[in-house]
Amino acid sequence: MKKYIYTVMLILMAITVTQAQRMLPKQKGLEVSTGVVSKDKIGNDYYLNIGMTVNGKNGNYQLWALEYTHQYHDYKDLRIPQETYTSEGGYSFFLLGDARKNITLNFGITGVVGYESINRGEAMLYDGAKILSEDNFIYGAGGRLTLETYLSDRFVLILQGRTKVFWGTDLEQFRPSAGVGLRFNF
Repeated sequence: MKKYIYTVMLILMAITVTQAQRMLPKQKGLEVSTGVVSKDKIGNDYYLNIGMTVNGKNGNYQLWALEYTHQYHDYKDLRIPQETYTSEGGYSFFLLGDARKNITLNFGITGVVGYESINRGEAMLYDGAKILSEDNFIYGAGGRLTLETYLSDRFVLILQGRTKVFWGTDLEQFRPSAGVGLRFNF
């Protein structure tokens, strides 16, 4: 009987220690997020993002991500699509949080490069109008403020507000967005 009690106690202690092992240095995570790009047209303009995180010290982490953004611009009765494909890399700094890192507030800075397509490369519209904006390679910087909470030892729920500033584009340079994501830590 003592063997069973000691075994149960050992398992409970292992679970307790496992819960304390959050944000370990060099721990990797896979992050998937989505959100809205424009506050004016919620549901029409969105982004999809997949990224990898590598934890550093003190709750900081590196971020590497790929993103697809889809927006529409209205012209008469036509909706002109704008698609942006970007990759970004940067660092997220721990700002606030509890001692066990159950809930944290992080601020990230990233560098962004990508490609932007307007109306899938077609410059002429059905009524003879010409789109003056062209498809371009773009580059810039991004910032994000994330509120992260652990759902379990491996899953993290992320609420984020982001902004990106682009150069090399014919369209708006400043692009804010808000979204939600889920990270799985390996």
